[in-house]
Amino acid sequence: MFKKKFAWGITYGLALTGFTAYALLDTFVLSHVYQTVQLDNSVSSYNAGSAVSQCSGTVTAQTTAPADDPADTQAQTSAVTEAAGDEEADTQTEAASGDNTEPVVTANSYSDGNISITITQYREYDTDIYAADIQLSSPEYLKTALANGAYGKNVTAKTSEIASQTGAILAINGDFYGARESGYVVRQGQLLRDSSGGGEDLVIYSDGTMQVIDENSVPASQLVADGAQQVLSFGPGIVIDGQIAVDENDEVGKAMASNPRTAIGQIDGLHYVMVVSDGRTSSSAGLSLKELAEVMQSLGCKTAYNLDGGGSSTMVFNGTIINNPTTGGRHSKERSVSDIVYIGQ
Repeated sequence: MFKKKFAWGITYGLALTGFTAYALLDTFVLSHVYQTVQLDNSVSSYNAGSAVSQCSGTVTAQTTAPADDPADTQAQTSAVTEAAGDEEADTQTEAASGDNTEPVVTANSYSDGNISITITQYREYDTDIYAADIQLSSPEYLKTALANGAYGKNVTAKTSEIASQTGAILAINGDFYGARESGYVVRQGQLLRDSSGGGEDLVIYSDGTMQVIDENSVPASQLVADGAQQVLSFGPGIVIDGQIAVDENDEVGKAMASNPRTAIGQIDGLHYVMVVSDGRTSSSAGLSLKELAEVMQSLGCKTAYNLDGGGSSTMVFNGTIINNPTTGGRHSKERSVSDIVYIGQ
């Protein structure tokens, strides 16, 4: 009888251990693809990877001068000017008017007839901050993409990998929807998840307008019916109607006060800002939500939204990682994420 009880106890213990191990793997490791979503590969003649060699290097603080050889940059600008048959000023005028022009690329800027991006690195709150000022001729160039082109659980890839797959000119990590079971998910106008997590979402409508909404106030289906192209569900909204919407006591879950951060905001019309900050290291402390909101407001944002941060915070420009992603502060390493927000053709 004792042997039978002992054997039963061992069997029960092994079964419980196996079930627990599977549950943990299923929750945090095993991938489940619920739906395949076509990656947007409609990239025109511009290839983000092709600019890496001429744009490698760290973005320097408060400058617009390229980090590569000035002679090479002048030669590139000259070639564009000659192709257009006019002076550099006329080339810039064509870009501003929305004409299709050959891209002009430096270490921290990009411009063509439809997209203009300038990245500035500066230091505030004892933290390294990277801000991308973006102006578009059409909202179609502001996009999102899912890891491996699939919506699901634990389907992840590095921000730089997803950016490469989509031909993104500029990319930041998104809301990491796959880390949660709830929270609206809308991508390219397609409703993928309509279960509410009760939080604040960022809605990007078909005309490029950004709005912060409360999931408790409107169903996801209504947002899509109203023209939502993207709905991101991390949050919170940090600038609303030009006013800071968080205070010193606000944080995401149990996160530390100072963290690497990622945010996106709208100044007006098709004028946007993407911001990533380093953090959790001896050289860069990181930002609180209130400090992040102050940064976005100072950049002119009327609406700004906090995306997934910490080890996820990554900015990729022309195939190069601009910031220094880190989770524990011991080394720089990209975290794999569910999705990105990006600028591309």
